[in-house]
Amino acid sequence: MTTHIAEMAMRPSWRDFWALTKPRVVAMLMVTAVVGMVLAPHEWLSAWQYTAAIIGLWAGMASAAVINQFADQQYDAMMARTQSRPLVKGRVTATMALTWAGFLAAASMILLTVWVNPLTAWLTALGMVGYAGIYTRYLKHASPQNIVIGGLSGALPPLLGWAAVTGQMSAEAWLLVLLIFVWTPPHFWALAIHRRDEYANAGIPMLPVTHGIELTKSLVWYYTILLLLVSLLPYLIGMMGPVYLVMAIVFGLGFMREAWRLRYHDKEGQAMKTFGFSIVYLLGVFGGLLLDRMISVAVA
Repeated sequence: MTTHIAEMAMRPSWRDFWALTKPRVVAMLMVTAVVGMVLAPHEWLSAWQYTAAIIGLWAGMASAAVINQFADQQYDAMMARTQSRPLVKGRVTATMALTWAGFLAAASMILLTVWVNPLTAWLTALGMVGYAGIYTRYLKHASPQNIVIGGLSGALPPLLGWAAVTGQMSAEAWLLVLLIFVWTPPHFWALAIHRRDEYANAGIPMLPVTHGIELTKSLVWYYTILLLLVSLLPYLIGMMGPVYLVMAIVFGLGFMREAWRLRYHDKEGQAMKTFGFSIVYLLGVFGGLLLDRMISVAVA
């Protein structure tokens, strides 16, 4: 009887499988993918095609997140931020996790290939390999520039959304990728500063561990300057209008302010404030892209 109760207690729930997909991270990526879909010039598709694109893209990103947790479970067990993940706690077995990841990957490829277009399917597969394979299995543990190089796979969602409705890759779509690519290092390095000791104990060569916190703070500041400049490009090339420009400047200056405080007036908790605002920044800028497009369509 006692054994039966213990087995029931360890049986995974749907919440455990949901947690394996890193729902908050994937949700943020999906926001950028949907914005890419909205901004792309295209004829209206059927409701099912839009649905298939959204579900297919989500499934691909979720599959990569599951594989990431599978590959990193021994390191996750050493860090307070990740110690409660289902694989670490033993609520989900490795076989279950890989089966779930495989199902999501297959669903993604089928939906995108059959009902969207092959280009989107292959780009999504490339993103999965880049994040779950190249970044997680190699770069993350090989170089302090891991998040810079590996950040490309996490920057692809707006391109995926664009390709899903056009079947093409344009310069404008790659500009959205560049925006996220430049955003990723200051976003993640701010968190790495706060979690520096945990990364050191886990043997992960994050920049604050290998080159020190002060250099990392400086690079966070420099990247926010570069990010502001990059964020102006959609307006300068005529892709977006003044509404986007105002929001890009406001959120860009806000991110720079937090990075400045982190570098020159660091107080307890400032690294996490910078990290938190980086998320606000990304949602604000992509919200600006969406709002600008909606206004331009409404007044046309």
